[in-house]
Amino acid sequence: MARALRQLAAALRRYALGLPGAYEEFPWGEPVFKVRGKIFLFLGTEPGEVSVTVKLPRSSGGALMLPYVEPTGYGLFRSGWVSATITRDTAAPLALLLEWIDESYAAVAPKGRRGAPRLSRQRRSGDDGRGSR
Repeated sequence: MARALRQLAAALRRYALGLPGAYEEFPWGEPVFKVRGKIFLFLGTEPGEVSVTVKLPRSSGGALMLPYVEPTGYGLFRSGWVSATITRDTAAPLALLLEWIDESYAAVAPKGRRGAPRLSRQRRSGDDGRGSR
């Protein structure tokens, strides 16, 4: 996998694990990220691509307008799940993918966990929330 794609996958993983109560499991050989037993992110890596599957109850319609996004199979799309396949030729902004992770997390997290700081608030202030200078 190209270096930029490895870095993207690593950034998405770090971000997902930074959400309150989030943890990683490998039920099908690829990582899934959960909060209280509910999956909010499937993250796949294959040679030359990274795949991201998230639950977008509010923004799935807009996400599906992007050429690298499709409805998730197995009937999951009916619940708002979409899958994005990112290659080195795909213009998928990291900030957008992080917003999708936030939305998916909020859709499945217990109500007490949903008050976590959101990327969109941090991004507007110019802070990526990681303390980098």
